Amino acid sequence: MQIQEKPQHDTPFEWIGGEDKVKALVERFYDLMDLEPQYAALRAVHGPELTKARQHLFWFLCGWLGGPQHYTDRFGHPKLRLRHMPFTIGIKERDQWLACMEQAMTETGVPEALRTRLKDSFFQTADWMRNTPT
Repeated sequence: MQIQEKPQHDTPFEWIGGEDKVKALVERFYDLMDLEPQYAALRAVHGPELTKARQHLFWFLCGWLGGPQHYTDRFGHPKLRLRHMPFTIGIKERDQWLACMEQAMTETGVPEALRTRLKDSFFQTADWMRNTPT
């Protein structure tokens, strides 16, 4: 009989390191989007100001990762697809979002095993957000 060990962390939020690490991830994500030319299409979708987007993604990711429900406490259900409908999101924007998040996770030290898990979930969500075929 094989004994299963209790996972080291109960949630991805704990595994990533809590609010400070989620904040660092979000900040690096938007900094990269602003700095790196390969994310230009993604950056264009966000308009000139990123402060609100930074705060909303931080609040959302905290809850999505299993931590405090900052976003839903303020706004209710995220309704991600509905809230993103005003923006053109195609394959290019999806792929840039995923690449930017992967780079941010790597640069902020998200453990490789967690990055692998999150990449699959991020892809499913980002692909579902597409509202244009190209």
